[in-house]
This record gives sequence, C-alpha cells and structure tokens, in this order.
Amino acid sequence: MEPIVPIAILSSLILGALIAFVAFGSYFRKRKSEVASIAKPAEAAAPNLKNSKPQQTKKSQSKPHHSHADKDLNKRHHPLDLNTLKGHGDSVNGLCFSSDGHSLATACDDGVVRVFKLDDASSKSFKFMRINLPAGGHPTAVAFVDDAYSVVVASQNLTGANLYMYGEDKPKSGDNIQQSKPEIKWEHHNVHDKKYIITLFGTKATHGAADGSTIIASSSEGTDIKLWHGKSGKLLGNVDTNQLKNNMATISPDGRFIAAAAFTADVKVWEIVYSKDSSVKEVTKVMQLKGHKSAVTWLCFTPNSEQIITASKDGSIRVWNINVRYHLDEDPKTLKSFEIPLHDSKGSVLSYDRLSVSPDGKILAATHGSLLQWLSVETGQVLETADKAHDGDITDIAWAPKPVSVGDKWLSILATASVDKKVKLWAAPAL
Repeated sequence: MEPIVPIAILSSLILGALIAFVAFGSYFRKRKSEVASIAKPAEAAAPNLKNSKPQQTKKSQSKPHHSHADKDLNKRHHPLDLNTLKGHGDSVNGLCFSSDGHSLATACDDGVVRVFKLDDASSKSFKFMRINLPAGGHPTAVAFVDDAYSVVVASQNLTGANLYMYGEDKPKSGDNIQQSKPEIKWEHHNVHDKKYIITLFGTKATHGAADGSTIIASSSEGTDIKLWHGKSGKLLGNVDTNQLKNNMATISPDGRFIAAAAFTADVKVWEIVYSKDSSVKEVTKVMQLKGHKSAVTWLCFTPNSEQIITASKDGSIRVWNINVRYHLDEDPKTLKSFEIPLHDSKGSVLSYDRLSVSPDGKILAATHGSLLQWLSVETGQVLETADKAHDGDITDIAWAPKPVSVGDKWLSILATASVDKKVKLWAAPAL
C-alpha cells in the first residue's frame, strides 16, 4: 500500500497544477479582453486625434511659416530699395536716364521700349510712353538724344543689329505721355554686320568746339565701335579695338573720349576731335591704360571726364588719371587700386559685371550676377550691399544725372534692370 500514496500525492499535484493553469489562463484571457475593450475606445478616438493633430500642427506652424516668409520679404526689401517699375513682359536688357533725370527709358525683350516719367520715384504707378519696335526686333540698349522725347534704340533680329531714332515734338504742358506716338526719324540696318550691339552710350558733347549735340557710341560684340550724331543719325567715326572681342565701350560725359574694355588687359582710349563748325573732324587713339593682369570687364568715366574707373578679372578696381599731356607722351597714371570685395566658395576673388559712378563722383555702383554693391570711390570701402537685388542677373545700371523727387525729398537715384522683368530704383547710401 505504501507505493500507492506517493502516486496519489503526485496525481493530486499534477491535477492541482492543471486546475491552476486553467484558472490563470482564464484570468489572463479576461484581462486581455478588458484591455482590448479599453483600447478600442482609445483607437476610436485616435482617428479624431489624428485628424485634429495636423490641423493643430498646421495652425501652430502657420505663424512661423508666414513669419519666415515675411523675413525673406524683409530681407529682399533692402533699405535703399525705393520702388519697382513693373509692366515689362520679358527680360529688361538696358536702361537710360534723360539729362534732367525726370525720364527713364527701358529696352525690353518683349519688343517694347518704355519711357517712364519719374515725377515722384515713390509713386505707386508711373506713366510711360510706349514704343513698339518693328516686328522681329528685340531692343538691346537705349540712349536719349537731345530731349526726353527722343531715343535711339539698338535692336537685334535675324539679319543683324539695327539702330532706330524715335522722336516727336515735345508735348504741350499737361499732355499725357501715354498718348504720345513717337515716329522713326532715322534708321540704320546691319550697322555692325550681323554682330550684336552690346552697349549704347550717349552724351551731350561740350568739349572744345562741340555744340552740345548728343553723340552716341555703339559697340559690337566684335571689335568695332561706331560714333553717331544723335539727331541726324550721321555716322561720325569708326574705330577698331583690335582686341579679339569687345566687352563694352563708352563715351566721356563731355564727349571728348571713347574708351573700350575688351578681351585683353589693356584699355584703349580715343579722342574725338571737333572742327570749328562743331562737326567731328576725326577720332584718333591717344592713350592706353596698362596695369591690369587680366581682361577688363567694365569701365566708366567720372563726371568730370578726367578719370576712368576699371574693373578687371584680376580681381581689382583701378582709378586712372587721364588728364595728362598725352601729346607729349605722358602716360595715364593709376591713382588708386582696390581689391574687389567679392569671393567665391574657394576664396578666389570675383569680378564685377558692371560699374556706374554717381553724379558727384563719390559713389561707385557695381554688380555681380544679382548682387549690387555701393563703394566709396575715395577708399574702396563697401558702403552697402544688396545680396539679391533682383531675382536674376542684373543686365544694366545707371545713375540719374540729377536728383529725383522722392516724396518730399530730392535724392540721388540709381536704376537697375534685370532678366527678372523688373527695373528697380535705389537711393544712394550715406558716405
């Protein structure tokens, strides 16, 4: 009988374990069911939370999003940015102020030249005279002639570069400029063969026996530069830089010199010699600016026509004195030289695309791509920078020759044109 007792005890233990296992299994299944029943309402609420959460996130992010946009807008709105001339249908290739500073002409790839009246540079809108070029023509540059109602336009089409002079009698006081209908007074076709006109500059010639008439210099992308009489369209002279290709050419404010920036590091300067009857007698080379180590990208004369400012791919700006006795073989001298304060990601010095000096000769405006800078001519110090002055490359810049009305003030104004279809007006920075 003794062996039976342990077996009975062992059987009892196994049976008890089975009963406990079943009991605990039932308990856990019940708890699992309770947890599931609790989780279901939470899951039912989850979609509402899921739907509402993005809305809350969107709502919470809306302010930072708009704030960020506002910051970008404020960043783009430089303190010197006064106004924008809108309405251009394509890239604006060139611009020019009239001699009184009250009109601004623009040449646009949409085939239209617009002459804006700047009665107040802070206006919300500007009246303008519209000039439609002949079909197929794309205006590349523009220059005023003797008044604010006559302009010479450089146009490019499939056959080559053309020049048109549009003009009309000055409207009577009170006439609407938008109703003006200028007509072609003269025109020349294929003036530089099939080559593109890259720059067109005009000035009222006052040097020597000149009678104050407007003369215009057109430079091709080749090596030739031509001089024209603004009112009559007569060809006055023709020079060749013999430097592979021109970067640009301009004329001094007094109408005495022509200077060209070309493929090489040297700048050639020609003198326009006037006869006693005010006609152009000849255009002759008189000096060469030597000192840069690489091609000169742009240059401009100072208002007194006695100095030239150059920018080069060698990363420097130079100010030259050209008021020398060149007929006695006296060479022009470098008065100042500054490093261009622009560098790429590798630290290499960049070059400027365009230069323009203020009417008082104290501030130099310079561009690189969409960047705009103002520098002191005296020290080379950067006065102001607009890192993104336009939403695309700047194609042209010019200072108004005289102060322009801005509200109740009269300010020195710089205009910039760009591929972004806009023309902007900028105030001059403080020195």
